[in-house]
Amino acid sequence: MRISLDLTDLVAKGKLTQAEADRLRALAGEDAGALGVNILLGFGTVAVALAAGVLVPSVWTVLVIGGLLFALGVALRLAADTRWSLFAQICTTLGTLAVVSGVVTLSSGDVGIGLVTVILLAGAAVLAQSGLLAALAVLDLAAVLGASSAYWHASYGISIMQPTLAIGVLAVVALGLLALSLRFRTYERIAIIGARTATIMINVAFLVGSLFGDKTPYFELSDTVFSVVWAALLIGVGLWGVRAGRRWVVNAAAVFGGIHFYTQWFEHLGASPVSVLVAGVLLIGFGFALRAFNQRGKPVPTSA
Repeated sequence: MRISLDLTDLVAKGKLTQAEADRLRALAGEDAGALGVNILLGFGTVAVALAAGVLVPSVWTVLVIGGLLFALGVALRLAADTRWSLFAQICTTLGTLAVVSGVVTLSSGDVGIGLVTVILLAGAAVLAQSGLLAALAVLDLAAVLGASSAYWHASYGISIMQPTLAIGVLAVVALGLLALSLRFRTYERIAIIGARTATIMINVAFLVGSLFGDKTPYFELSDTVFSVVWAALLIGVGLWGVRAGRRWVVNAAAVFGGIHFYTQWFEHLGASPVSVLVAGVLLIGFGFALRAFNQRGKPVPTSA
C-alpha cells in the first residue's frame, strides 16, 4: 500500500521529528532511483528487441525473443528482489505478448491453440501481477468464442458470432474471478480486472444479441429475448452493486443500461427531433442520478 505524506507539513505540525522526516526522504530517494533504473532498462530492452526483429524479420525471431524475455522476467520474479520488480514485470509482459502474437500467427485461428494462448496470458498475468495481461486473456477468450473487431474508413465495428455462448462462458469466468478476488487477496487486483473485462464483453454480446438475436444448430433466440433479459440483468446487477457498495458495477450497469435504452429507443422510434429531445432530457436525468450515487459516502470538505 502506497501512502503520500507531506513531510515538511508534518514536521511543522510536530507530528514527525526532523530526523524521521530525513530518514523517510532518504528511503523515497532510493525508491526513485530504483524506479529510474528499471525504466531505463525497460526502454533498452524494448529497443534491443525491436532492432533484432527488424534485422531478422521472422515469426520465429519474435518467438525466440519473446521466450527469452519471458524467461528473464520469471527468473527475476523468482529471485524476489524488489529492486528489479518493475523490470521483471516489463520483461514478462513483453515476452508474453511476443510469444502469443507469434503463436497466433502460426496457428491460423485454430481454436485449440487459441485456448493455449488464453492459458498462457492468464498464467503470465498471475506471474507478472499484470492487469493488462489479465484483460488480454479475457479478450483472447472472447476471440476464441467468436468475437472480433474491424475498422474501415472513419468507422469501427465489433461482431459476436455466437452471443449466447459468449455470454454463458464469460459469465462463468466473471463470477469465478470475482470469487477468486474475495478468496486470494494477493491476486485480488488482477482477478477484478479480468472480471470487469469479462463483464464488458458480456454486455457487448448482449448488445449484439438485442439487435440480431442468435441462431444456432440447437436453438434460436430472438432479439426481443436478449433485450428483455439484458434489461432485467442490468437492473438486478445494478441493485446488487448498490447494496454491496461496488461503485464500478453500478456505473457499468448505468452506462450499458443507457446504451441499451437508447439503442432500443432509436430502433423503434427513429431519429426525429422529438425523440432526440426526449432522449437528451432523459440522459441528463440519468447523469444527475449517477452523479448523486457516486458522491454518496464521500467526505464533505471542511474549511480550515
